[in-house]
Amino acid sequence: MFQYLSEITDVLWGTPLTILMIGVGLYLSIRTKFFQFTGFTTIYRLTVNEMFGRNKKTDDDHAKHSGMLKPFQALSTVLAGTIGSGNIAGVAAAIAVGGPGAVFWMWIIAFVGMITKMAEVTLALAFRKKGTDGEFYGGPMHYMRKGLSKGGKTLAAIYSVALLIYVITDACFIQVHTLAETTQRVFRVPLLIAGAVTVLVAIVIIVGGTKRIGEFCGKMVPPMCVLYIVGAIAVIIANASEISHAFQMIFKYAFAPTPAVGGFLGATTSLAIGQGAARGIFSNEAGIGTASTVHATSKTDHPAHQGMYGILEVFIDTIIVCTLTALAILTSGVWTGGESGVNLTISAFETAWGSQGIIVLGIAIILFTFSSYLGFFVEYRTCIETIFGEKAVKYLQWFFFIPPMLAVTMQVEEVWTMADMAIGFIVIPNMIAIVMLSNKFIAYFKEYKQILAGNTAERMPWGE
Repeated sequence: MFQYLSEITDVLWGTPLTILMIGVGLYLSIRTKFFQFTGFTTIYRLTVNEMFGRNKKTDDDHAKHSGMLKPFQALSTVLAGTIGSGNIAGVAAAIAVGGPGAVFWMWIIAFVGMITKMAEVTLALAFRKKGTDGEFYGGPMHYMRKGLSKGGKTLAAIYSVALLIYVITDACFIQVHTLAETTQRVFRVPLLIAGAVTVLVAIVIIVGGTKRIGEFCGKMVPPMCVLYIVGAIAVIIANASEISHAFQMIFKYAFAPTPAVGGFLGATTSLAIGQGAARGIFSNEAGIGTASTVHATSKTDHPAHQGMYGILEVFIDTIIVCTLTALAILTSGVWTGGESGVNLTISAFETAWGSQGIIVLGIAIILFTFSSYLGFFVEYRTCIETIFGEKAVKYLQWFFFIPPMLAVTMQVEEVWTMADMAIGFIVIPNMIAIVMLSNKFIAYFKEYKQILAGNTAERMPWGE
């Protein structure tokens, strides 16, 4: 069974799917004149300044509009998921399988994926809806169904089913599996007990609704990010003499096979590309649309404004945190030891921090993965609402707490293969929808630029 899943995943993450992701990102980048680079100061002013309370005008504008989460809370909820497993365990898994060259392809996916994610978030806000329960629902399945006249409902159905599989695989398996492995490795807590406690605490928070999830993640993510970044930098500094060699390996093995060394079995160039693309997308979620279901619940003055947070997410997630994780693993030399996933990252941190520092890292990983598990519930209930109807959410939400107990008994390779396969099936319908709705995204993008320039002309309608 596992071998069969691996073969399907290899086909999905071959060169064609990577070309599709990069191609769509480049297409949108060209149409926006590479806004992820040329609009850096605007993005910074309307996201980072806003997060730290230095943009009172936009804060007041957001308060006037409907939604459940503040933009910063939506950002934190999404980052909790991507940094939790995508950067700490995902980057390690990519290097363990694809070699150092996989990191280069993560960067490529991130640079073009920034604008793809902005498009996803913008469209999610434009086509979102408010349910009878007062909750907001949005994301790819909604902009497919409402924005595409032909084939939209079919694409939405395919996407919703694939996303449901992915959410269960990622949230209920990968996040909880990473949490349980870390708890066992650092604190010697049995896997089943770690899984049970995770579920019980999650139930207490999730029953409070989306707003409580956002509040929890908004408080937990910033200090966890700082803690993890400081820890990774310390590892890199401790192995500073190996930094240049690490970059040399990243660029060299992005275009050449990585030879077997120590416990590393070697990797072909195509494997490096596939692992880099798969883990890069898994890390920043650009192209799969999952994060947009969370952003769709935001209070914002314009869809394109919230879309800028999508660009910021990819930058923080991959360009900063992913790179730090990769350099910590490569400079410490542990990547040739045969370990994978979160255990490989922990081993890298042990080279500089020792056993005491690992306790702090363990706590950070546990909080990240737990926050991620909570955040994925927003995507889960959006899938349920789309497939089974709004009334089914209050009943089927309880299934979200069952798979974690199975996850803690599985091998890490099996868990990641399941997630990679699910992402492959999600990407294709979402890329089709993004291209078909690109004119709509560009219209919102240009309109918001006019608003920033002081033009108060009549605005296009969106899901306020």
